[in-house]
Amino acid sequence: MATALILLPTIGAIIISLYPQENQLKTLTAIISALSLIWSLYLLKIFNLSDPTFQFTEYLSWAEPLGLSYSLGIDGLSLPLLILNSLLTIIAIYSIGEKIERQRFYYALILLINAGIAGALMASNLLLFVIFYEIELIPFYLMIAIWGGEKRGYASIKFLLYTALSGILVLAAFLGIAFLSGNGNFDYDAINTSSLSAQTKLILLTLLLVGFGIKVPLVPLHTWLPDTYVEASPAVTILLGGILAKLGTYGLIRFGFGLFPDTWALISPGLAIIGTISVLYGALAAIAQKDIKRMVAYSSIGHMGYILVAVAAGTELSLLGAVAQMISHGLILALLFHLVGIIERKAGTRDLDVLNGLMNPVRGLPLTSALLIGAGMASAGIPGLVGFIAEFIVFQGSFEAFPIPTLLCIISSGLTAVYFVILLNRTCFGKLDNKLAYYPKVLLSEKLPAFALVAIIFYLGIQPNLLTRWIEPTTNKMVAQITQTYSEIALK
Repeated sequence: MATALILLPTIGAIIISLYPQENQLKTLTAIISALSLIWSLYLLKIFNLSDPTFQFTEYLSWAEPLGLSYSLGIDGLSLPLLILNSLLTIIAIYSIGEKIERQRFYYALILLINAGIAGALMASNLLLFVIFYEIELIPFYLMIAIWGGEKRGYASIKFLLYTALSGILVLAAFLGIAFLSGNGNFDYDAINTSSLSAQTKLILLTLLLVGFGIKVPLVPLHTWLPDTYVEASPAVTILLGGILAKLGTYGLIRFGFGLFPDTWALISPGLAIIGTISVLYGALAAIAQKDIKRMVAYSSIGHMGYILVAVAAGTELSLLGAVAQMISHGLILALLFHLVGIIERKAGTRDLDVLNGLMNPVRGLPLTSALLIGAGMASAGIPGLVGFIAEFIVFQGSFEAFPIPTLLCIISSGLTAVYFVILLNRTCFGKLDNKLAYYPKVLLSEKLPAFALVAIIFYLGIQPNLLTRWIEPTTNKMVAQITQTYSEIALK
């Protein structure tokens, strides 16, 4: 059952690359992605909420001498992200402009990205995870290098080098975990790091933190992100920020928090500080930007910092909030990048000093502006939207463990409102320059992704239980295991 989420987009990519009718490629790619979304929603429906362990498991012996097996499983940590992956793939498809060169290659790469991320989220063998973790970098690199902006060459190489280093560090840590623990087994459920020395565990965990920290990214490992997000097309930025970055936080929770509970407790104060620095830096850097796409990119760094603070706290509520924030951030960021892409296509610029008066009901982009205001409110954590729910759970769960970092994060959420007020005031309001005449009409196919995301953001804000009920059993189990480890250490 789990394999279908990998096979559907993979087979779909092959079909797209051979399909003769170019004018039907976009629709066909969307249909294939919709099938993946429907299947992931079916898994959600039959998912057993009383079972916090891996479900829909699949196992196939592959390369036993290497410890590699085709081992898949889905739990409350991975299931919401799988749905997000399929949803944002559809959004990304409809964020593409009317005309694009080499369509077959482009759409096939999008489907391969979907398959690679799904494989990484379901892999319960560490080596299999690394394979999927690295494979999806190739289509991302090609999409940035071929369809990116003026500086796409520089941005794509920078992205490739940073993310390749991330994969090398993660692989090194996994090899150390399997071989130093004595059994050479890479299956997640078979790994036990308790026999390792404290120093060894600290080194291995540090490798994971740096490796996954690059992917998130966390300050000071973030320098690839602004250039990559700005030069990538809107569809690619939706996938980069909306779901690829979540592989970093997913890895921190699954492999850092899950495999090194005692060492995690030792370094958690430092992680909370790094997360807080990322939050403050992202907000302050966003305020200073003139390019609206770069502003949204820096805001992403700040919001991902909340997740690290929550995971560092390690409480049931904070870990639940961390996963909820991953979903919330993916939805809101996808909406922002989609709307920024529309503005750039219609107005021909992303410069805050040039854009003005887009709310003009006759010659501007009034509906796009209204949706942008809603997206800004969601990102700023206005009550009634999913951003507020996720951040509130993060703050409430983290305060007991790290009150000062949590308070600084709350202050930073106020800074989020500052830079979005700057963005909205300069782009949406004021007098439209008469020289710009009428902007091109926003097509229905461009509006629908925004409508879908806004509806989900509102609905999950009003009914947060629809999101948290699937996550909570797994996160509670992980925290219980760590609490048990702490108790055993105290007894010794």
